[in-house]
Amino acid sequence: MADEEIVRVRQAKLEDVPQIVGLLEVLFTIEADFCIDKEKQTRGVELLLADKGACALVAVLQDKVVGLITIQRLISTAEGGYVGLIEDVVVDGQSRKKGIGKQLEKAACSWALEKGLLRLQLLADSSNSSALNFYSRLGWKETNLVALRKR
Repeated sequence: MADEEIVRVRQAKLEDVPQIVGLLEVLFTIEADFCIDKEKQTRGVELLLADKGACALVAVLQDKVVGLITIQRLISTAEGGYVGLIEDVVVDGQSRKKGIGKQLEKAACSWALEKGLLRLQLLADSSNSSALNFYSRLGWKETNLVALRKR
């Protein structure tokens, strides 16, 4: 791979917010439970970047943000300590099938280990078979839990 094709994973910065919001648009067209609202997504990303218990990692190719993974720290009474919730995982359409998602997941797991998190968990749209297959290939296991929400 030529140097310009090398993908680098790094912490997201405030100047990345517009590109991150663009990636969230891609994600939210796949997930039936969420709607695109650039104002809300911008506010959410800015809050995430300011949160010391959270991490937003981006994959960058030629100065363009092409992937995103976010992790938020929670307290688990079951584990008796801190765990992580992976909230967003997305790679732009033209950059898929190049190992970028795997790089992001690996970096997120490293961050979690550094922070002493005892477990990572994530939610995926039940109809998104490609995402479910991706997570399965990386060793993620389904649980007996069902996600519920109330507004």
